[in-house]
Amino acid sequence: MKVLGVLQARYSSTRLPGKVLKPLQGFPMLLHQIWRLERSSRLEKLVVATSSDASDDLLAATLEEHGVSVYRGSLEDVLDRFCQAARKYQPEHVVRLTGDCPLTDPEVMDDVIALHLDGDYDYTSNCFPPTFPDGLDVEVVRFACLEEAWREATLPSEREHVTPFIHSQPHRYRQGNHRQVDDLSGLRWTVDEPEDFAFVQSVYAQLYPVNPAFGMDEVLNLLKRQPELSQHNRKFQRNEGYAKSLEKDKPLLNDKE
Repeated sequence: MKVLGVLQARYSSTRLPGKVLKPLQGFPMLLHQIWRLERSSRLEKLVVATSSDASDDLLAATLEEHGVSVYRGSLEDVLDRFCQAARKYQPEHVVRLTGDCPLTDPEVMDDVIALHLDGDYDYTSNCFPPTFPDGLDVEVVRFACLEEAWREATLPSEREHVTPFIHSQPHRYRQGNHRQVDDLSGLRWTVDEPEDFAFVQSVYAQLYPVNPAFGMDEVLNLLKRQPELSQHNRKFQRNEGYAKSLEKDKPLLNDKE
């Protein structure tokens, strides 16, 4: 298999517990994201990587009921869970996705995958620097490099967020970044807080009934007509969870000095 998508998701999210199964236009939020990703022309397979903890039993059962492939592994060591989920399929490349992005755009994802393959990169994203709305993040990594990270990564941020071991070493791994002309990184389309979900509900209520396959451009046009929608969640910081993980790294880094 050339390109596998692995979607990380768990029920016990700290800031908005149960968000992945919150109802959105009659279905769990995570299913909407999965259906959007399945429109990709580049992904050969998509698997959801959740935990083996009892807190994720309902999530796993819901996904399997809808025919979604599920892998269950470590709750805390997300890098191990992610790598084990991919190992079963032995892909050449893995697309990392997170289950808090119900506005994900498969065309954006396909563009990142295309850049990765055409450039023969080890790691490619649209995050360094970000120019797309928060919630449209895509990372593609060569599976051989992912296995190196699995063997060698030791810091909490590296185990929890999967790819930092790789993207923090540009001297070791060839890296590409997909960017667009307009910097839209100030827009927040991810779901971590109640206000985020309220924003997504508003977007879906207006766009989904007309066109379930709406994409980034349709959302941007909606925000031009109703700029007040973006005020729902403007106060939150991008990548707050990763920043907290970096704080956990400090004692270990100090011990090495």
